[in-house]
Amino acid sequence: MATSERREITFGPFERLLGPSVDRRTTPLTNQRKREQRQTRGHCTAMRRLPRMVPVNDLRSYIEALTAAGQLARVDTSVSIEHELADVAAALERTDTGAGYFTAVEGSPWPIFSGAVASHRRAAIALGCDHDEIIDVMGRVLEPENGVAPVRTESAAWLANQITGDDIDVTTLPIPTHSRGDGGAFITGAVTVTKDPIGGRGNLSYNRMLRMGPRTFGFNTNEWRDVGTFWKSRENPDDPFPVALAIGLDPAIMIAAGVKTPVDELLIAGAIRGSGIEVCRGTTVDIDIPAAAEIVIEGHILPANRAPEGPLAEFHGYHGEPWNSPTVEVTCVSWRDDPIYQTIIPGWYEHIYIGNVLPREPLLRRFIRHLDPDADIHIPPYGNGFLAVIQIERDNPGTAKNLAMAAMAAHINIRNVIVVDRDIDMYEASEVQWALTNRVHWDDDIFTVSGSQGHEMDPTADQRGVSSKVGIDATYKRERREYGERVSYAAVNLTDYLR
Repeated sequence: MATSERREITFGPFERLLGPSVDRRTTPLTNQRKREQRQTRGHCTAMRRLPRMVPVNDLRSYIEALTAAGQLARVDTSVSIEHELADVAAALERTDTGAGYFTAVEGSPWPIFSGAVASHRRAAIALGCDHDEIIDVMGRVLEPENGVAPVRTESAAWLANQITGDDIDVTTLPIPTHSRGDGGAFITGAVTVTKDPIGGRGNLSYNRMLRMGPRTFGFNTNEWRDVGTFWKSRENPDDPFPVALAIGLDPAIMIAAGVKTPVDELLIAGAIRGSGIEVCRGTTVDIDIPAAAEIVIEGHILPANRAPEGPLAEFHGYHGEPWNSPTVEVTCVSWRDDPIYQTIIPGWYEHIYIGNVLPREPLLRRFIRHLDPDADIHIPPYGNGFLAVIQIERDNPGTAKNLAMAAMAAHINIRNVIVVDRDIDMYEASEVQWALTNRVHWDDDIFTVSGSQGHEMDPTADQRGVSSKVGIDATYKRERREYGERVSYAAVNLTDYLR
């Protein structure tokens, strides 16, 4: 398929179960060969330069960009909002088929979109860059001096339709029940927008929200996150605290909301887009809300009015425990004409990409490049944020272990580190597994660091997050045994052959 062609994937009843054929990079390439292929074979799906003709500034333009890149999977077959939608969306993410656009969700008046930033290919489209530029772009936009301030406007698309007061009934919103272990219907794809009551700084974050009644949500937050710090900084911390939930957004805002930073995350979103994000004041709360959102829910967090909420599928691959969390009393629901509801499949690829991969890869790369200026790194989503894969041109037997220790020290979540050669595609799990199987002598090529501090929610750790970290040198050790070069085949774009 030529780069100028547009491809939209539509699932029939059988394809939806089995999944379509997926273009994948089947050949490990050195950096030089990758550069040559980009120059001479621009049609290769994974390595080609991405179409720039669709500027992205909201969810709708992003869907257009995904369609142009062959990364939108339109699902017209009827699906249940309870479990089935999430089952299909999770399969789309697992196979890197495309973001899900569900047009026939039972009980939903609106289409539902998922998987916005669930792969490196979609992250590149969202950031407006090439696949191999993602870490560079993220590193640049995370620097505070590169932030671009939001721009206030008096108009917003979501002001077109509003419900306030006793007319509010959030049970009519198409909120999926995702995993079969979830405790109910959770909003997972909303960006929480709050404001520091002392300094006035805005903040974006993600918080799981269980629908509890016509005007009530449970609101889960770690006590150390900014939103919790904000409400505790007031004279009476138990007073109602204003909040807005923005649903259906430019992926730049979604990516920015996954970053833990002392500045307003809208500055990061503005840096990604190269211009200030337009915001509009809420109807019932004094908060600047992204003007291009599809749906906005306004309300007040009630810190003293708590209720059990949970469990929900979490980033570590298990279901998080129920929490006795604050509740939110909804004061206004707004939406643009013909809105698109957006969700994130919890405990799955997009969850990891937004919260772990994109904000942390620049940090890890900076650490390892103190030792090897040419080393590359990836946090694969299947490792739930606890695994890092480092790719190097091996020149010294001890380099791999030093790099693994540097990655472990860079971020507390990194527990396992695998170091591979340039002929291993670190983005492909099967390639990494091949290296583990064929290049690791387990007595000599692994090391452990016992009693290391990790994340409190790491399933292998104790209640305080203490566990063992593991480094694995999966590089080719020619000094041990020479096998020549690895078998390889040239990468092709299968759509050029399967017509």
